[in-house]
Formats: sequence, structure tokens, C-alpha cells
Amino acid sequence: MYKGLRRSVALLFTVMGGAAHGAYQLNLQEQQTRIGQDIFDLHTLILAIVAVIFVGVMGVMLYSIVNHRKTAGRQAVQFHENTTVEIIWTIIPFIILVAMAFPAAKTLLAMRDASHPDLTIKATGYQWKWGYDYLQDGVSFYSNLSTPRGQIENKDPKGEHYLLEVDNPIVVPTGKKIRILITANDVLHAWYVPALAVKQDAIPGFIREAWFKVERPGTFRGQCAELCGKDHGFMPIVVEAVEPEKYAQWVAEQKKKQAAAQLDPNKTFTLDELKAHGEKVYAQNCVACHQANGAGIPGAFPGLAGSKLVKGPKEAHIGIVINGKAGTAMAPFGKQLSDVDLAAVVTYERNAWGNNTGDLVQPGEIKALRK
Repeated sequence: MYKGLRRSVALLFTVMGGAAHGAYQLNLQEQQTRIGQDIFDLHTLILAIVAVIFVGVMGVMLYSIVNHRKTAGRQAVQFHENTTVEIIWTIIPFIILVAMAFPAAKTLLAMRDASHPDLTIKATGYQWKWGYDYLQDGVSFYSNLSTPRGQIENKDPKGEHYLLEVDNPIVVPTGKKIRILITANDVLHAWYVPALAVKQDAIPGFIREAWFKVERPGTFRGQCAELCGKDHGFMPIVVEAVEPEKYAQWVAEQKKKQAAAQLDPNKTFTLDELKAHGEKVYAQNCVACHQANGAGIPGAFPGLAGSKLVKGPKEAHIGIVINGKAGTAMAPFGKQLSDVDLAAVVTYERNAWGNNTGDLVQPGEIKALRK
């Protein structure tokens, strides 16, 4: 409907951007969904209307200031309580507002219509990562920032997708309506992927919803858009859209991985088994703050190597991993991790980096302390 206008505005932005800097982008990201294109068209239409109003009003003001100034001998015309003028400046803005409100309301209603989805994914925000549950397909995983710490600390050159890359991206089929149920486990977060025209706050205790439908394969990146804590910029979102056949293969592979990784919570594990599994859990959930060598980040996150907490009573160590610590960045992992995962990671921490306590924690101990 607004394709000609959109092309003109895009061309203007491209020329302006090229004159300023080759990599500088003034326009919105290229939209990958139909609703996103509708939003962009609405944005372009209203921008054009506002630009015309601005030029018209400023033009009349400048003309009046220059040609009707007192020094030029002009006398002000009095039209106080002029019915005709008052009708004109009431009717014209009303018509403009209605003209903008109709397409805006139509687009807003379409944005909110998440009914009849082909696939529903629950996205849960944590400090600082995302958890995803595919409700129909039975697939669940956590998505963590995968940018190397050396880049973050300016020790290594920045990668192409610096702070916008994850270990486990969301995979969705093309041509299908994807409904996203969005919530949070701890503080406010926001699920934001500009190219898919999705931005929705994640609020603890509430479930919000959004939707998108990608028509072509591709990788689309976003990040948490709410100030959720110190590492707010370290919880990106990556969505990979693939053909339905590839999506089915991905689901099958994920189910195999989950089945292989699932451990019996009623089993009595050896120290070596717990340490091996705990190292994996630690790498997925703890390494960003406490580092791979357990040294932590001075002034920000405490080290675990030689820690009094880690080398002290098991119950205190387990308690802080399950419940977190109020007033600090230590998030509770009781709802994120299983009894086996918690037992393994605590065992690993108590026997890594020279701690060597010899302690091991069984899943049953975790289960008892949860009550």
C-alpha cells in the first residue's frame, strides 16, 4: 500500500547513511515477517505525515515571522473567537488523527492476535540467559551467551556477532505461526528480536505472548531490552528459521540428546560420575561469572577456588546454589536445574581447582533440602 513511499524514504536514508559512514544504519532493520512489514509501512506513513505537518507549520511560522514583522510596518490581524478559524483548526487535526488511527489500530490488533499457532514456545528470562520449552515437541534447553570472555574484556579482537551469539539458538520452521509465551524467573527482562518485529516484556509471575511467522530461512538476532542487572547486555537471543523438514530433524536430534543426558535421580552416583556431569553443568550455568578456573571476577563475582563457602558445610553451599543470595548477582538455580544437576555441580565445585574436599552430594540430599 505504501511501497512507493517506503522505497523513497529508504532511498533517502540510504543516501544519507552512505554520506555519513558506510556501516551506519539510519533505517529500521529489514523486516522478515508480514506483520513486521506492516509495522514498517505504518512507521513510514506516519513519518511522512508528521514530516508534511512539520514543514507546513514551520513554513507558515517562518513566513509570518519574516513578512509580517512589526519593523516592516505590519499590523496584527485580530481573529479572536473566530468561529470559522476554530472549526478549521479542530476539523483538520481530527481528520489527520483518524487517518493515522485506522491503520495503526489494524496493525496493533494483528500484532496481538496470537491465536491458532502452529508451534508454541515458552521463553523464560533468567539472570542472565534464556530458557526455552517447546510445548508441543517436548524440547527444552537454556540459551547462553557464547562470546568468548577475552573479547568482552578487550583482550581479543571482537567477533562479527559480538554479544549477539549463543550456544543454543531457537530453531523454528519457516512458514509456520510461532507463538512465544514470555515470562521471567527473577527480575524484569524483555524478549526483543527487531527483524521479527517482536518485543515483549518478561515479568515474573505473569505470562505475556507474542508471535511471528518467518517466510524464508535465516538467522535473526536480538537481546534482552530491559535493564535486568549488571550483565544485562550479556543475554542475547538468536532465532534460526529453517525449512520444516530440517526443523523435524532438529527436534529428533534434540530429543536424542535430552534422553542421553538424562540421569536417574534415584541412582547413587560415584564421585567421578558427579564431577564429570557437574563440570558440564558448571560450564553451562556458572562459568560466565565464576570463570572456568573458579577464580571469579575481582570486584564483581567471588572466586570459588579456596572459597570458605565451598570448603565449608555442604548444606550452606547447597542452600545458596538452590536459593541464590539476596542483594547480590547470585541467582537461584533451584527452579532451573534438576536434583541431579544441582548435586553434580555442587560436588564439582567442592572438588575442583584445588578444593579437594572429597565431598559428594547425592540427588536425594538436594531433594531433602528443597522441602
